[in-house]
Amino acid sequence: MILRYETIAALACMKSFLMVFNFVFWLSGIIILIVGIWMEVDLHKYTELSTQYSNVIPYVLIAIGGTIFLIGSFACCCTLKGHPVLLYIYSGILTIVFILELGCCVSIYIYRMKLMEGFDEGITNVMNNYHNKNSHIASDFDYIQHTLHCCGNHNASDWLNVNPPIIPESCCIEENCNTDDETQIFEKGCYERVEIFLNANIRSIAIIATIVALFPLMGLILSYCLARLLNKHKYEQMA
Repeated sequence: MILRYETIAALACMKSFLMVFNFVFWLSGIIILIVGIWMEVDLHKYTELSTQYSNVIPYVLIAIGGTIFLIGSFACCCTLKGHPVLLYIYSGILTIVFILELGCCVSIYIYRMKLMEGFDEGITNVMNNYHNKNSHIASDFDYIQHTLHCCGNHNASDWLNVNPPIIPESCCIEENCNTDDETQIFEKGCYERVEIFLNANIRSIAIIATIVALFPLMGLILSYCLARLLNKHKYEQMA
């Protein structure tokens, strides 16, 4: 009888821990989903400047975030119902999610290094095609120069090598400035500013992804232990 009460207490405790985990796991799915959407909607203005740009990573994050959101909802039902079979299935799903997230973390780190390698050439290509009015990248580069307070690739004089050699108004420190006056335009080049900006943001994304990737391991252990306890409790009731 004492063992049975101990098992019941352990079940209640394990269910509580697993429900807390399920909520955090579900929340992490929303965070990954938001990060993926942000990368695709806003961060791509910076990343597309690189010749190594790829839009695969944001879509992968969106897919993983959406999947975790659905799995987290399914996990709450599994925990409340307390069916060992469903919990074992949940453990298997968490194993797959852990492998996928781990692969995504590695991909982000590799992508970050490749992205940085292509910026010098990429920004030069954008500047050479800047006066092509059909290019949306030109307007994105204007946005970057204005937002990051930079001008040209390595400095403002890079615009003098473009045909025609005209420094755009997005280089102005204040609106409607005289771009022929060096004191009225940004001194720093965009290569350095973009590199610092993306290094900080993508490193943060990689760290978040790595931390989130550890969650499934915790859930895997909790769900497996709960399933074992449920089986033990059924056996004690039959005994």
